[in-house]
Formats: sequence, structure tokens, C-alpha cells
Amino acid sequence: MITNIDHLGIAVTSIDAALGYYEKVLGLKCTHREEVASQKVRTAFIPCGQVNIELLEPTSPDSPIAKFLEKNPHGGIHHIAYATDDITSQLAQASGAGARLINETPVEGAHEKLVAFLHPKSTFGVLTEFCMSKPGAQH
Repeated sequence: MITNIDHLGIAVTSIDAALGYYEKVLGLKCTHREEVASQKVRTAFIPCGQVNIELLEPTSPDSPIAKFLEKNPHGGIHHIAYATDDITSQLAQASGAGARLINETPVEGAHEKLVAFLHPKSTFGVLTEFCMSKPGAQH
């Protein structure tokens, strides 16, 4: 079951450059950075109320974020992520309702989470992510 919106993924060409806007202009603060090899990105998390903003910088020209930036050179909102307490059941429900899955099974994501994506062609143009904290995770 979906419990809340976990984060908004925003594609950027440079996390360091983008952080200036979030920290200086908006007064928010980055609290966590990490590289996610499975997704070929570097991430930075910026809490905003109960939702995080996740900045996504590609680490490889063949990463999904690099491909997004080719089409959207200024960056922008890449995906919306919904927290769930059972990612496997959430994927089964989505698939059973006709959504096209990018990930048939969850993969490693940032912040000690398991993640899986739904294709935007079946979600009214919005890349949708399900995420769930791994058992025993600190986040």
C-alpha cells in the first residue's frame, strides 16, 4: 500500500551547481549524498517538509538521467516516488491493473531503499517510482 510521496526526482547536469539554488535561494539544506551504481547516478537529498527533493546527476552517458538530459538540456522533474510498505505487492497491483513495469522486481536504490519504476507510457506521462526501505535500514 502506498503510504506517502517519498520524493520528487529532479534531473540536473551538476548537483553542485543546482544546490546553490536550493540552499541559497530557497533556504533548504542537503542532508545526504550518494552514488547509486545500479542507476548510474549521483544523488543529493534535500528535505522539504515530509517530502525529499532528490537531485539526480548522471555518472555515465548511458544512464537514464543522461538520456533525459539529452531531451531536456535544462533538466527538470524526472519522476515522482511513492513510498510503499510492500513494494512487491505494489508492483503486482500495478501490473495487474495494466501498468507497464520497467522493473519486474525491485532493485537497489539510494537511501538504503528498494525501488522499481513504472513506464511513463502507462502512467499518463509521469515516470513513477515505488520505493521501500530495506529491512533494518536506518532511513
